[in-house]
Amino acid sequence: MLNATWLDTFTTLCKTGHFTQTAERLNMTQPGVSQHLRKLEQQVGQGLISRQGKSFTLTPAGEAVFELGLSRRAEEKRLRDAIEADDRNAGPVHIACSGSFAMLLYPNLFPWMHAAPDLSIHLKAMPQAEILTGLLEGCFDLGVLGADPDHARLEATHIGREELCLVLPADAGDMPVSFSDLEARGLIAHPDGYSYADDLLRLNFPDDYPGADRLSVRGSVNQIGQIPAPVAKGVGYTLLPRSGVEAFTDKASLSVVQLPKRRWHELWLVKRRGRQLSARVRFARDVIIEAAGQLR
Repeated sequence: MLNATWLDTFTTLCKTGHFTQTAERLNMTQPGVSQHLRKLEQQVGQGLISRQGKSFTLTPAGEAVFELGLSRRAEEKRLRDAIEADDRNAGPVHIACSGSFAMLLYPNLFPWMHAAPDLSIHLKAMPQAEILTGLLEGCFDLGVLGADPDHARLEATHIGREELCLVLPADAGDMPVSFSDLEARGLIAHPDGYSYADDLLRLNFPDDYPGADRLSVRGSVNQIGQIPAPVAKGVGYTLLPRSGVEAFTDKASLSVVQLPKRRWHELWLVKRRGRQLSARVRFARDVIIEAAGQLR
């Protein structure tokens, strides 16, 4: 790689056409300019100028190196402009969260995306362990986790919590629900549904609950947006975080049953510790916090 200082001196020399003017512009001595030129020629392995008295012309190698110097200056200018502008409406943003929270969050991002054609938002729904790994590896600017990761390289902010919900059809009414009622309906299962059952149903029906592996299952689906759909049509029951219920398009057809003992999942907004956020990532952070506020 060519020495950046020598290349910059040579580029200035080419633009001025004079050793004296180059020395004045760079606050150097004329012999210093000549020394940079000689060292750059040694590094390239060819002469870069052809002297003609007090003036000079570029050799073919000199023309190529001059083009490189101009290109590097242009790249540096674009970089400085981007850093100074720090435009919240341009550039990529990478976010990771649970599937249910992604359904709630994504519509909140649409107005910003519509108003900012140079913005590129990448939202990934994935398990908590994968979010944590991605944050540590620098794959995501922001992640939403269900617990403080308590990691030396990460910084977490508590932004709210969401209730773990027992979801029945809207016509189920407000009558108390027994475990036998749920068994008669059958569970609409999904990848996280069994752990949710062990969490919420075991807490509220300790004498009757046999364990997730022995539940009566009416059906299963792994698409987060479709999990409440059969329940909305009167088939079975399911268990979801509040965000999964709020984001469902036909949530008026659902009923969230308030059990005697309630369970909550905490929401933590996580980023790499010490990382200074760009304007666009700071704005994305604000949108995430606003979405979490919808769950109160």
